[in-house]
Parts: sequence; structure tokens; C-alpha cells
Amino acid sequence: MFRSRTARAAVGAAFAAAVVVPLTGCGDSGGLVSAGATSSANGPTRLWPGQPPASSPAYDFGEAETEVVKGVTAPGDDIRKVDPVAVVRAEIAAHPDVYTGSTALYRGTVRRMADCAPGGYREECPVLEAYYRDLTGDGHDDMVLGFRLLPGNQTAVRVYTLRTGRLVQVLASDDAVVAVELAGRTVIIRSPAAIVGYEYRTQWNWDDEQRAMLLTRDEILRVGGPGGPSDGPAPSRSPSASPSRSPSASPSRSSSASSSPSSPSERPTESP
Repeated sequence: MFRSRTARAAVGAAFAAAVVVPLTGCGDSGGLVSAGATSSANGPTRLWPGQPPASSPAYDFGEAETEVVKGVTAPGDDIRKVDPVAVVRAEIAAHPDVYTGSTALYRGTVRRMADCAPGGYREECPVLEAYYRDLTGDGHDDMVLGFRLLPGNQTAVRVYTLRTGRLVQVLASDDAVVAVELAGRTVIIRSPAAIVGYEYRTQWNWDDEQRAMLLTRDEILRVGGPGGPSDGPAPSRSPSASPSRSPSASPSRSSSASSSPSSPSERPTESP
């Protein structure tokens, strides 16, 4: 049977005193010194407990939305052999309301796709270089892809994985972006906030049950001025993307920017 925390602390204090006292005699009393009063732990206080529970979910960030990419295959089941330009063209074809319809938001992206060579990246091409990392934990690389949404100053961030031979989008986000970072198996999207000196940061992680990248943290952080945290050296400029949302989401939802791979598995695809 375990002793209570208080009982164990008392036994430990007595033992420490027994060991320390015999060592006294050199000007140091060797006694235990109090660290002062310990503040009481307070649990959360629930406000308005009589209110009925919400009848609908909170704002939808597109969590758990996945989409099979039609018409694009991975030769040899190697996601690194998938052409990112073909992937973006497949998204455009699958969502005419977003890219080509009369009320489409990003028809400029479609026009600029003519500047994209298969597997190649030119400055005029809206498709950004792809990065690779195992984000789902299955031992195989996944693809992080980004492309510019035109007109406007937004970037689409997408993450794709292979599932039974099919390319599946497991994360999609559209937003104005400061940077996109990979930390372990986490995708971090940093976006400018309306408050000067602050930025929004969202973190996305793979969820085995939902089989998608879920939003696990959404916060606003101070990044400039006195007392602001240092972001360290700027990451190397490079595009990326991710989220499992479909491009039909509102333009305020977004993603992508520069990523700085730290291992060979994250190096961008090379131009032919």
C-alpha cells in the first residue's frame, strides 16, 4: 500500500535530517531551511453551469476532412515520384467553384499554372517546392505541398499521404502565411495577426482514429518588441503546404510558406 504524499514527504525529511546532522561542526548548521509557504492548488471554476450544452460544433477548420486525388498516381508507390504540379492541377479540376467558376476566388492561380513545367519550379509558377517527411507514423514519407492563391497574398498548404496506392489529401489550409515549419511529425503554420508584434500559430498532428491531420493547437504569440520571444535565424526560403481541408473553404483559412528541412528526407524536389 502506497503512503500518502504527505507521509512520504515527512519520512524523507526525517531521513535527510538524520544524514545531515552528523556532518555539522564547520560553521554550517546543516539543518533544513524552509522554502516558504506553498500556494494552494486551485482547480478550474466552471462559469454559467446552468447553460445548456452547445448544439453545434465550433468553427470548422476542416479537421478530419480527407480527399482522394483523382487522376494522379505514385509510380512504384513512391510519393516522391508524384508530380506536385499535377497534384495542384487535379485540385483545380476537382473544385471549379473555387478556381474556375464565375464566382471563383482564385482564377489567377489557374492562369499562372501555364507557367509551370512538369516537376519544375519557375518564379512565375504558383506551385511551391514539395517537402517530404513521415507525418503519419507509418514509416513512409508524406508530401507537404504549397501553392500561391492568386489574386491575393495567400498560400495553400496541403499534406498528402499514400493509402492503398491512392494519393490522399489529409490536411488543407489557405491563409496569409509568415512561415510553415515541420517539427517532428507536427506541421506548424505561422500567420500574421492584426495586432502589431503578434502572430497566429496553428499546429497540426496526425490522428490515427480520424485518419487525418487535426488542429491540436491554435494560439496568438508575441514575436517582436521588448520581452518578445526570439524566433532565431530565419528558415531557408522554401514553399510547402498541408491541411486536410478542401479548397472550398473561405479565403481566411489558409496556409503555407517557407520551410527549413533539417534532414535529407525533407529536401525539396529538384528541378529537372
